[in-house]
Amino acid sequence: MTRSASAVRTTVRTAPAILLALFALLWLAMARPAAAGHADLVSLSVRDLDTGELLQQYPHQGRYHIAGRYNHRYAVVLQNRSSERVLVVLSVDGVNAVTGETASPEQSGYVLGPWQSTEVRGWRKSLSSVAEFRFAALPDSYAARTDRPDNVGVIGIAVFRERATRDWRDDLRLFGRSPRDAKSGASSAPQPAAPAGPPLAGEADRAAGKSQSLGTAHGDRRYDPARQVAFERASRRPEQVDSLFYDSRANLVAAGIIRPHRRDYGGLPDPFPIGFVPDPR
Repeated sequence: MTRSASAVRTTVRTAPAILLALFALLWLAMARPAAAGHADLVSLSVRDLDTGELLQQYPHQGRYHIAGRYNHRYAVVLQNRSSERVLVVLSVDGVNAVTGETASPEQSGYVLGPWQSTEVRGWRKSLSSVAEFRFAALPDSYAARTDRPDNVGVIGIAVFRERATRDWRDDLRLFGRSPRDAKSGASSAPQPAAPAGPPLAGEADRAAGKSQSLGTAHGDRRYDPARQVAFERASRRPEQVDSLFYDSRANLVAAGIIRPHRRDYGGLPDPFPIGFVPDPR
């Protein structure tokens, strides 16, 4: 059973929003331990869409990390763990996943109904489509190709409570817009990625035996309808700010974040690979 919310416009301090009919699911996403004395409103995780697996999170020095796979599509999984609607401003590589702006908590975000879980699968391009999230070499990431490479490798959320309770209904997801966006009457769309140039950096690095840091590319378009609704934040400051760092498995092993397995080194050479004399042909 899926759940989400709809909203009616209010006249005081109300920001419009977009209602997204996108893969609304009701299930408990794998969540990280909450900070002492504080239960997170929203859990954050990532699903590899090419394998279907929910990527394991590795704790290291107060941060959580996941290992992405080059050229795999992924979705950001958001789970509302409360009985109220919440607004989630989503940042990927320091870029707002809906507006394409350099991310800031006061911007647009997704509104989840009580206990709702949903998968955000790409950069919003219009009220009908997104460009898929895809792991790529850092120079080929959307952020790098729009001259903002400094924060590549992290997914973040800023979560806000709602000032007033709204009616809600099934199979819908909300996307809240900032007052600045509301004045223009239309939401900003992410900028188009830079034109294709030389061969992808990731391909060249693999050929040279290097492990390029991962970023998130501006992938293929997919149908993803949306409409506008309203959401009023209960406060200017987010109730929760959370982040999830990502890179290739090889880089996480090299950094000491993941314990290495033999396969991470390609296997060690064996001076006696066969224990006994084999039969002749």
